[in-house]
Amino acid sequence: MKTTRLITTLAFAFMMLFSFNAEAQKFAGLDKSPLDLASFPNRGSDKLIKVFYSRPQLKGRTVGKEIAPYGKLWRTGANDATQIQFLTDMKFGGKSITTGAYSLFTIPGEKEWTVIISSDVDNWATRGYDESNEVARVTVPVTMGDESLEAFSMTFEATDDGAHLHMGWDKIRISVPFTK
Repeated sequence: MKTTRLITTLAFAFMMLFSFNAEAQKFAGLDKSPLDLASFPNRGSDKLIKVFYSRPQLKGRTVGKEIAPYGKLWRTGANDATQIQFLTDMKFGGKSITTGAYSLFTIPGEKEWTVIISSDVDNWATRGYDESNEVARVTVPVTMGDESLEAFSMTFEATDDGAHLHMGWDKIRISVPFTK
């Protein structure tokens, strides 16, 4: 009787171990808007700025209409609000930005975009955004590129006194200046 009970207990324990192990090896599917990082400079340990954002895809939609609607606050990506980290004090739109983490919001427009740095962090989309927590905002012109970008993209380019954050989606391009 004890041997039967011991075998039953061991068999049950083995089955539980096997079932937990099988579940632990399942992975969720790939995110449809994967997380990405743009930093300046791009390589090395002397970074000044990092931007963490999710890259939504066009999938036949039109920027300014079905996605990132003109005139409305946008999280500047997908999923969580885009986070920008300053690893040194910088200037944005003539205002000093102290070292730390912030959210980066935009208000897209047909001819210009308003770019906003906010002390609101860890928000889903634009939930939790409060205009009174804006640190700085700047309006930049829209230009059109030759190539259509399926995924929303960001990259930095060095300037004499800092860097420009370039954002592009479809043929829309904007350039956002940051200075030391």
